[in-house]
Amino acid sequence: MEYDPRHACTLFVGSRRLASGTLEDVAVAAALQGDPLEPLLVFSDSTGNQMDLDLRGSEAQIRERYRAPTLEPPAERGRGRPRLGVVAREVTLLPDQWDWLASQPGGASVALRKLVQEARRAGSTRDRMRRAQERTYKVMVALAGNRPGFEEATRSLFAVDLDAFREHMREWPEDVRKHLIRLADPDDPQA
Repeated sequence: MEYDPRHACTLFVGSRRLASGTLEDVAVAAALQGDPLEPLLVFSDSTGNQMDLDLRGSEAQIRERYRAPTLEPPAERGRGRPRLGVVAREVTLLPDQWDWLASQPGGASVALRKLVQEARRAGSTRDRMRRAQERTYKVMVALAGNRPGFEEATRSLFAVDLDAFREHMREWPEDVRKHLIRLADPDDPQA
C-alpha cells in the first residue's frame, strides 16, 4: 500500500509533532505557534522535503496563500474521452515501433496502455520502497541526525529491516519515532 497522501505535510516544533494535514492547515498551525524557542520544521509527507512557509499576515491570508487549487473543467472539448479521464497526447516513436504497435490487437492505444500498466506493476513495489526510504531518510536527518543509533537506524532503513529500524530508534522522542515509522512503513498500526 502506498503512503496515504491525505496528510500532505507535517509540522514539528523541535522533536514534537504539532500538526499534520493539508499545507493550508499546517501553515495556520505554524503561524499560531508564534515565536517558539525551538525551530519550526515542516516536511512534505510524500517527499520528505523540508518546506519554507511564509507565515506573514492574518489567518485568512495564510489560508488563502496555501489553499489547494481547485481543478476547473476544461473549457473546450478536445480529443480523447474526457469523461473517462482519457486525454490525447503526442507520442514520438520510430517507424518500426509504430509498425509493431499497429500490429497489436486493439491498436496502438490499447498496446501502449497495456505496456504502461505492466511496467507500473513490475516496478511498483520496488519504487514505493525506494520513495519511502528516501522521504524517511530526509526527515530523519533533520529531526534525528545527531541522536544515538542514527547510523544504525539508517543502515536498517536501507536494508529494509524495519524491525531493526524500530529498535535503533527506541530511545528517540515518541513523535519523531512514530512519524519516521509512518513514513517508512505506512501499513504499521503503531504509526
